[in-house]
Amino acid sequence: MRNLKEKVSIVMPAFNEGSRIEHSIAETAATFDDFGCPWELIIIDDGSTDDTFQKASGLISRYPEQLIVKKNPFNLGKGRAIKKALHYVSGAYVVFLDADLDLHPNQVQTLFDIMRLDNADIVIGSKLHPNSVVEYPLQRRIFSFGYYLLVRLLFNLPCHDTQTGLKLFKVEVLRKVFPRILVKKYAFDLEVLVNAHHLGYRIIEAPIVLNFQRKYTRVGFGAASDIAIDTLAIFYRMHILKYYDRIDYYRRKNLAKEIRRVRR
Repeated sequence: MRNLKEKVSIVMPAFNEGSRIEHSIAETAATFDDFGCPWELIIIDDGSTDDTFQKASGLISRYPEQLIVKKNPFNLGKGRAIKKALHYVSGAYVVFLDADLDLHPNQVQTLFDIMRLDNADIVIGSKLHPNSVVEYPLQRRIFSFGYYLLVRLLFNLPCHDTQTGLKLFKVEVLRKVFPRILVKKYAFDLEVLVNAHHLGYRIIEAPIVLNFQRKYTRVGFGAASDIAIDTLAIFYRMHILKYYDRIDYYRRKNLAKEIRRVRR
């Protein structure tokens, strides 16, 4: 990745991160400057009730050509925030990075190395990778492993951990996959990966170093229940309704109609 000529777009959704967003932006900027590649950082404030947006916007003058800050009027969910960010992406590669920097951006180098060596389209950080070093609450460990078993049973994806916040995509993958995505919150990552795998894109996992920054996890029982419901809904759309395949069919059909209309 060092001295990479193509631009990298970093997407960082944020919700009530006022106490750390300035540090996260500065640390991410310094890391990618050190990498020596063109980059842009897109912050989507997902309806924060604190000063996240004001503090992030205050750094635009420091990075006028690289920092983009937008705000949703109210909390719409991580999935909706990331989909909004794609409208501003101009890079050849897209990195998903959590605003709390539990996963330091210097680990993106490992993801790029794996993408190049394994000819992957997507590289995702995994807490369950045998070489990962993770420090996070027992509750989260149990949830992560249980969710892996559920996802493995339903989708047979070539990965163990779909929910870790550090991910690297070739931009064309997201432009192909995002129009199919319906989930707005926690299972958004799973829906992206399920559809990418269904379309034949190559997904590889990478080891990570995770240092949990929060005293309390945001994933409580209610969130876990919502994730389970969304996960079953993705399975239903993929394997019962064949919804994602129908999207492609109607899109091709409408494109053919438009081509015939233009030719007349």
